[in-house]
Amino acid sequence: MSQVAPYAGLDPARVLDAVDAAGYAPDGRLLALPSYENRVYQVGLDAGGFVVVKFYRPGRWSDAAIAEEHDFAAELAAGELPVVAPLRCGGYTLLRHDGFRYTLYARRGGHAPVLESADTLAWLGRLLARLHEIGTRQAFRVRGALDVDSFLRQPAAAVLASGLLPAHLHASYRAATRRLAERIDARLDAVAARRLRLHGDCHAGNVLWTDAGPTLVDFDDARMGPAVQDLWMLASDELAMQQLLEGYEQMRPFDRAELALVPALRALRQVHHAGWIAARWHDPAFPRAFPFAGEPRWWDEHLADLDALIDALA
Repeated sequence: MSQVAPYAGLDPARVLDAVDAAGYAPDGRLLALPSYENRVYQVGLDAGGFVVVKFYRPGRWSDAAIAEEHDFAAELAAGELPVVAPLRCGGYTLLRHDGFRYTLYARRGGHAPVLESADTLAWLGRLLARLHEIGTRQAFRVRGALDVDSFLRQPAAAVLASGLLPAHLHASYRAATRRLAERIDARLDAVAARRLRLHGDCHAGNVLWTDAGPTLVDFDDARMGPAVQDLWMLASDELAMQQLLEGYEQMRPFDRAELALVPALRALRQVHHAGWIAARWHDPAFPRAFPFAGEPRWWDEHLADLDALIDALA
């Protein structure tokens, strides 16, 4: 398959054939769900109901790394945590069809959580504490960690190589990302937080809420890292973080020194996002979804944001 357009051959017929090959007879109903890194579809079944099928982006994760993601989700589900784990089809969770690797999930309903509610935040805190307790039982061996190399230096290199960053900003961008990396390294060293298996991308879009409470979905970014990584994106301010921690600490201790990592983690996410867009710009879906990245003004603003992050970490 083409690395320039990695999903060009993934037409509706191939999606339905892959679901059928997994042992689920589709009825022809097909709905593309929001996803840029992978391709995700809801597929109707002859027997009634739906499954969700995710096709992994070629080259991003090794088979072993995907297996660790699936095993972690299954371990959480076995611990009676509300997560959506991959379905086992013929004894396997990672399947192949026409050159694509894919996984099936049961469809779950729900809506985004109301993060302005103290009760909601406490509930999410308790759930994440239970997830982290299981996350400490062993380590990921191949999925890597949330660190400065993979979330800042490599993405910055992708930006510089992409052609998106205006030439007159290259020197300033190199200098800013170098200073930012130094300050984040210093902050990480100073806190020396324990690393554990994380959801990794725990924002409101990856939480489905019903009357029964929250369900966590999409462990595609699961890595090793500090516990606070799974908390800070759900907390809009200090009060919200305290409400999350009130729930969290009902289930397991939390090292409050990790709160000093939040500015560093926010900076890593911001640089990683820019690098992710730059590295994927060859995928036709990305210029359509992120047209602002093709405009010099956005890179001026991004560089100004980096300068502000450097000051915040002084």
